Amino acid sequence: MKSNFDFLQSEFPVLSTFGCLAEKYCFSDPNSCLMKLGMIGESIVNLMFTYDRIQLPYDNTAVTRIDNLQREGLLTRDLTDILHALRKARNKAVHENYESVSECKILLEMAYSLCEWFMQTYGDWNYQHHDFVMPKLEHKKVSVTQEEKAAEEKQVEELTKQAEQKASMADAISKSERQKRAGKMASQRPKSEAETRYIIDEQLRQVGWEADTENLRYSKGTRPAKGHNMAIAEWPTNSTLGQSGRVDYALFVDTKLIGVIEAKAIHKDIPSVIDYQGKEYPRNIRKEDSKYKIGEWGEYKVPFTFATNGRPYLKQLETKSGIWFLDLRNPVNNPTALHGWMSPMGMIELLEKNPQEGNSALKALPYDFLTDPNGLNLREYQLNAIKAAEQSVIEGKKNILLAMATGTGKTRTVLGMIYRFLKTNRFKRILFLVDRTSLGEQAADVFKEVKLEDLMTLDEIYNIKGFEEKNIDKETRIQVATVQSMVKRILYNDGEIMPAVTDYDLVIIDEAHRGYILDKEMGDTEILYRDQRDYQSKYRSVIEYFDAVKIALTATPALQTTEIFGQPVFKYTYREAVIEGYLVDHDAPHHLETKLSTGGIHYKSGDTVMIYDPVTGEITNSELLVDELDFDVEQFNRQVITENFNKTVLSEIARDIDPENPEEQGKTLIYAVDDQHADMIVSILRDIYSKYGVSNEAIMKITGSVGGGNPKKVQEAIKCFKNENYPSIAVTVDLLTTGIDVPEITTLVFMRRVKSRILFEQMLGRATRLCPKIHKTHFEIYDPVGVYDSLNDVNTMKPVVVNPTTSFTQLLDGLSEINDDKQTEQQITQIIAKLQRKKRNMSPKMMDYFISMTDGKDPSQLIMEIEKSDVQEAKKLLFKYRDVFKMMQETKANGSRPVVVSDAEDELTEHSRGYGNAEKPEDYLNAFSRYIQSNQNKIAALNIICTRPKDLTRKDLKDLRLTLDREGFTTQQLNTAIYELTNEEIMADIISLIRRYAIGSTLISHEARIHRAVEKLRKKHNFSKQEQSWISRIEKYLLGESIMNVKVFDEDSRYASYGGFNKINKVFQNNLESIVLELNEYLYDDGGNVA
Repeated sequence: MKSNFDFLQSEFPVLSTFGCLAEKYCFSDPNSCLMKLGMIGESIVNLMFTYDRIQLPYDNTAVTRIDNLQREGLLTRDLTDILHALRKARNKAVHENYESVSECKILLEMAYSLCEWFMQTYGDWNYQHHDFVMPKLEHKKVSVTQEEKAAEEKQVEELTKQAEQKASMADAISKSERQKRAGKMASQRPKSEAETRYIIDEQLRQVGWEADTENLRYSKGTRPAKGHNMAIAEWPTNSTLGQSGRVDYALFVDTKLIGVIEAKAIHKDIPSVIDYQGKEYPRNIRKEDSKYKIGEWGEYKVPFTFATNGRPYLKQLETKSGIWFLDLRNPVNNPTALHGWMSPMGMIELLEKNPQEGNSALKALPYDFLTDPNGLNLREYQLNAIKAAEQSVIEGKKNILLAMATGTGKTRTVLGMIYRFLKTNRFKRILFLVDRTSLGEQAADVFKEVKLEDLMTLDEIYNIKGFEEKNIDKETRIQVATVQSMVKRILYNDGEIMPAVTDYDLVIIDEAHRGYILDKEMGDTEILYRDQRDYQSKYRSVIEYFDAVKIALTATPALQTTEIFGQPVFKYTYREAVIEGYLVDHDAPHHLETKLSTGGIHYKSGDTVMIYDPVTGEITNSELLVDELDFDVEQFNRQVITENFNKTVLSEIARDIDPENPEEQGKTLIYAVDDQHADMIVSILRDIYSKYGVSNEAIMKITGSVGGGNPKKVQEAIKCFKNENYPSIAVTVDLLTTGIDVPEITTLVFMRRVKSRILFEQMLGRATRLCPKIHKTHFEIYDPVGVYDSLNDVNTMKPVVVNPTTSFTQLLDGLSEINDDKQTEQQITQIIAKLQRKKRNMSPKMMDYFISMTDGKDPSQLIMEIEKSDVQEAKKLLFKYRDVFKMMQETKANGSRPVVVSDAEDELTEHSRGYGNAEKPEDYLNAFSRYIQSNQNKIAALNIICTRPKDLTRKDLKDLRLTLDREGFTTQQLNTAIYELTNEEIMADIISLIRRYAIGSTLISHEARIHRAVEKLRKKHNFSKQEQSWISRIEKYLLGESIMNVKVFDEDSRYASYGGFNKINKVFQNNLESIVLELNEYLYDDGGNVA
């Protein structure tokens, strides 16, 4: 008997056999049919791993294997859906003795389509599609004996072995070529209406609907029922559209008709379906079905309508993909594309939602409880961030970005925002999305600790679900989750429950810059992603999946961040935070130069060098060098391991750090290149400090490999660094670069060069937090590799190539598709820029290959020839030498490249501070003096400080400090320069420093100036006990601030919470204003001698 699966016989006989057997059993033994179909899917998956030489996953289950192939870019979402459908059907058949002829018929056709794709991708590339023919019903039952079954199994076992052997011996195809082929064939694969309906049924079931097109049909007597949420197929209406006027699905929550779905063929434009059938059916609900209506909205008797063709949402094919939705309750609403289905609960909540009421409640709700010193105690800028976010919500914005410097209290800001949104019912359920478990735990701790209203914390007021609790319910108001967990649940979901797009109506994203750090190493926790670009794609997919308002927070907005969320609606920068006293500044960085870092490491022709292989861990001697080999400091610890350089600089740095005294000196964080480099640093430091009896526990590596990569051990190490005395020195790679709060960090050591501005600023951000308990005033930077200077002048770091991870093959493929000369020129520029980078790292062997394949041209000569040619000639030239670009791409070593090991001796040559353009502290102070003198009459605030300082306002001072900061003059660095010049530690404030270099006042510390003025005030007055208490509070305030005037009593929460100026004025018998004026006189009463 002829089988649909005969076409597989020549290339994949095992698949042909399974297919023939499945057809044979379809009507007579549907249970066996489902088992054979499941084996088709399993065999295809296993063969793909063998053909493409992909390592089997550690958790080697059918689900994980399918998901890994999807992550590798070899399976599209619809193919993944088919494989999971076959797998689940087989499991039901095996474990529940399940059988269904109707399901067999649908899955047979889906399995056939899958096999055609597999043939076109892994077998005969010339194979052409043939229509599937459903097997005929055999009226006589096919009986199979046990002996025949055993023979079948033996045959299948043998064929499976042969198939695996053939796959293992097949010529390897490049990953990119296979991905391209797999994607192309998947896009051309015909999809039947039955397949579309089957997949839609499964998707609806996953978000809480009872759906089964074959069995839950109107014609089979299915009707709405209390306690059931049903998608009933082929529901009749009075519509005259089509043959029957039946809508594909009618959605019922209990007995309420809440929506309709129209399913169409894969090639159909969906918005046009919404405009016709999508509106036609809700207009024409039959009279006898009026009992199911929940209301009428003009001519519509159903509130919501959907249309889909079963294709997953793609931005590039927006009108031909996704699930299109229209809320019919308001005629101004437009259809929108959703990334998934709404749940029954979500649709009911959507019906009940009233954004206008929520907006009005937000406007009416006072902010008092957010500034309560006994509660959240938010600062002014945090309130402004919340107000900006709320205003954007009220204006109807869906994507909102807040930019707040690291350490300025984003989590507390989020807490205040969440509470206001929930209290006013503006949002029903909020997802707080973080990219690391540790960040989520940090946030959860704040939610549990900070009192809001009636001495209750957020988790006491509202139901919060943590990381372990995946499923939400009606009472859930907040869910904390990681991006990784949502990627698994949304993009790789195979379970019974999937998040619905309506689960959350607000998503708050912390550290929204993540995923856009070009030179960050991919960690073990990111194995869900093929590469950094894949992370970006999946990150964005998760964020855009929910039909919700998105509010993102970041310290360092990147271009890609603003592409998703738009420009920030609120900004609070690191410099502003330092100037206002909410973060500490860093001092002038320590530059350490050694003989090797300034002179480099050189090997002569004929030398032998030691080579370390990071993959095997072996160290071997190279052959004699044909050419010279040179390394500069930028390549140290990456391309050349030089233990002596590390020993030299760490010995010098260790002189300034006391690891046994973190209570006073704070803690140190060292950035290494990779895990092996981190081990080396720890070993060197332990050796240095062992001479002084320092415990090994004081110095610890904290990377993703801690405890064998066990996440719990990693978290324990982070908590120890944060909460315990030891370790006081932590060495990390990327784990501690983002979002981990350890206020005690006072020293950063860069043993690694980075090129990304975003990553560098995140690294600096680890040390910016205030820490009063150790009297932290600033933090130190030690920079033996020159990273600070390399990035110091860069405000926005843009790579030369738009996407550095794009391969030559991808660029050339793109070039072949472009016809426009301007776009062609841009693409050629990209290729040249990539070649310029590539040529710097070419080995002699690769250079020889290059020259032999380009008619004797080296890379520079080829670049010159391309640049001299016109656009079309350059294009032809690039295609002519396509093979050389392919060679350069594929010559890249598998895994990490070998690293040279150097034992060259080293010694420290200089340890200096970096004062911008000034070489010495006296140069820096002279430059400051010149600036003050020349700008005293140009900058109003400078003039006020020099002539009438008591009139200075907080805004004047903030603006002045920002101006000075832009010129490179900070309070911390000015004081350090004075100390280095005079060996006298004073710590004066910026007002005293300006007056010293403008009018020659003698310099005293900020603290001494405040104490002197307050003491003078106390001696002049006979204050009561109550007045004395307020004078002490004012003194304490001035120690942290530089400005005191009567406005402060109403503007600052420390005074406003006690009743502000009016209340405190009564304590001073209505003399408070004159007292403040007198105090200001004493603050600057120097007679030309004391500032």
